[in-house]
Amino acid sequence: MEERWIKHYSSFHRILLVGEGDFSFSLCLAEAFGSASNIVASSLDSYDELIMKYKEANSNLDCLKNKGAFVLHGVDATKMKHRSDLGKQKFDRIIFNLPHAGFHGQEKLPHVIRQFHHPFLATSRLHRELLRGFFRNACGMLQKNGEIHVSHKTTSPYSEWKIEDLAAENSLMLIECSDFKIEDYPGYKHKRGDGSRCDEPFSLGKCMTFKFTFQEIPVLTEQHSTSFDRQLPLCRFTHMNDVPLYTGLTSQAHITNECNRIFGRYLNHVEETFGSTSYDVRGSLNDAMRLGFEQYIREGHGRPLSGYIDILEELKHRSILRSQWLIRMLSVLDMQQ
Repeated sequence: MEERWIKHYSSFHRILLVGEGDFSFSLCLAEAFGSASNIVASSLDSYDELIMKYKEANSNLDCLKNKGAFVLHGVDATKMKHRSDLGKQKFDRIIFNLPHAGFHGQEKLPHVIRQFHHPFLATSRLHRELLRGFFRNACGMLQKNGEIHVSHKTTSPYSEWKIEDLAAENSLMLIECSDFKIEDYPGYKHKRGDGSRCDEPFSLGKCMTFKFTFQEIPVLTEQHSTSFDRQLPLCRFTHMNDVPLYTGLTSQAHITNECNRIFGRYLNHVEETFGSTSYDVRGSLNDAMRLGFEQYIREGHGRPLSGYIDILEELKHRSILRSQWLIRMLSVLDMQQ
């Protein structure tokens, strides 16, 4: 059978889609593949709710089923791993497009943004809890080297959801951010999904697909490499969508990609030497900072130093998240003693 691709997705991938609206995205993939036998498509709405909300849902579902898709309704993304018809399956790609916990007014309005009266939860605790629960469930349903894809608006207030932090809580690491363009998916129609205008589209604006994969917990042994030398090891981060940015960094997604690209080798080396009592942390860190700066400057004449500072801030942020995760893991191990 010939492999077929549409954007990030292959007909050879086993794909789970959650939070579908009128199932037009699932059908778009099926049309591109020529079959839907590799697709499990699900919605939170029941079948009866779907038919009432979306005028094209019934025809889309019929087409999907005729192409061999397995379709499920009433699937809560925060509890899906406990379903007998879904929880034991493993997938190469798990997709959640434009996650949203429901409309509570225009989210740009201050009283909606601050509905929980806490500055850190500026956009909405409901949305963050939806994604937190989704990541907690999805990470246990991945095949080895599988990926979780979340397409998400990146402008305020959506940027305040901090989905990378929520993913990191479940040992998921970001491997790529790429532009999400509706024209890349012929036939896909994004819907509001709630209220009297549920079947209407909404302004998509700046939107990215965030790709996460499971970060393995390093094994503590004494047999680790202790040399960092003058060259860093090869980097696993080989799927960056962005080319080097010569005109400065313009978004958090670009900063994340640049941090992965420049310091991915160092981060890999840290994992490979984790737990070694003879590891020269200071020496390897100094080498990484020096080589990273040289690479940043070398790649483009006149690149602003502020861009490199942004990358260092991202690296610091990741280090803090990693430390918090390690503390939690050690606490769990301590309680098990």
